[in-house]
Amino acid sequence: MTTPLTTDQRAQPRWSDRLLPSLGILLVTGGLVLLTWYAWLILTPDTSPYRYQQTATGKAGEFPELELDAWPDLAIHQYDIRVEETEQPVAQAWFGQHANQQILLNWKNLAGEQLLALDQKASELSTLAAAIDKHAPRDALLLGWWDTSRQLALLTGRDVLFHTPLHQPLIIPQAWQTHEQAIRAYEDQQAGIAADPQEQQLFQRFTQSLVNPLTEGLDELRQLAGTRDTYLVVHVSDLYKLGLLYPDKFGVAYKHYRMTGNLHGMISHLKTEMGTRGYYTYTLQSLSDDLIRAFFLIDEASANTLLAKLLPFTSQPSPLERTTPQLIYQQGGYWVYRITEKALEQRQPTAAPYEAGQEHMTDSTLPADQVQ
Repeated sequence: MTTPLTTDQRAQPRWSDRLLPSLGILLVTGGLVLLTWYAWLILTPDTSPYRYQQTATGKAGEFPELELDAWPDLAIHQYDIRVEETEQPVAQAWFGQHANQQILLNWKNLAGEQLLALDQKASELSTLAAAIDKHAPRDALLLGWWDTSRQLALLTGRDVLFHTPLHQPLIIPQAWQTHEQAIRAYEDQQAGIAADPQEQQLFQRFTQSLVNPLTEGLDELRQLAGTRDTYLVVHVSDLYKLGLLYPDKFGVAYKHYRMTGNLHGMISHLKTEMGTRGYYTYTLQSLSDDLIRAFFLIDEASANTLLAKLLPFTSQPSPLERTTPQLIYQQGGYWVYRITEKALEQRQPTAAPYEAGQEHMTDSTLPADQVQ
């Protein structure tokens, strides 16, 4: 089980110390699964504590839950992720096949702790990729987290900086830390390719730019992009991952809420949570029709980072009101910016601002054709 985050835990490097207990979604069976993991790990310290078990394979059109209508012939492999001595899988994964590589396209956690990847709506990725494929120049560079980069490279054919699985951060329970190298090797085997050392260095520069102040961070991203027409793609779940990589610079916690039809009541709970724990601001991510995830930044310094400025937190102006960088598209939890200086001089924003006083939930606030 996890414990609530307090401000004196901010420097702790483990994300499990930052989690808030979810409301009504952590089942007793999830706790039993974790106990089984821990007992098994004690006996097998040098192997991956889980395995991928393929359950289905076929074309994307045979997996309607992925909503990959624009790629009906893409080869898909579905897996259960299992640990020893448990009857039920701890997660499910869907990979797209590209040459000899497998690229994770969707993930569903089935246990209490976050594991390897974060859940999100499948429609977010497919709608974003279709819009980029339709509107972005063929020679454009897409700059985003390594997993987002691999997904968009597969679905759009655009260039990215990160083609290999970098596994940064490696999202695993505390009890699995002694298996880190075995897990990385197993994930490379599953992907069909190992992390590229040069890409690892570039990715460190990319993430450091996100934790820096707005102007400084943008300058660093433009140095990475060079002179190419570059689109920066960030997702609200990047907050979680950035907090894992830089716990001393970026304080973030999250909590799940059920949607009961009383939005004002939920917002009241959020504000109470902030006041009780001394958090600075929050944003929301829609996970399903009846479940949302609230991300809280624990202090003003975290809210003044580049990544926080690119997302719709309640303590600051909407990203749609910014002129630099230029927001050109938003879909679900994704926010897409054009960051090259040449593009900024030639383009004008097309997105309409939020209504005054609106609570910000990152869930499809702009239509798919609003990419230029």
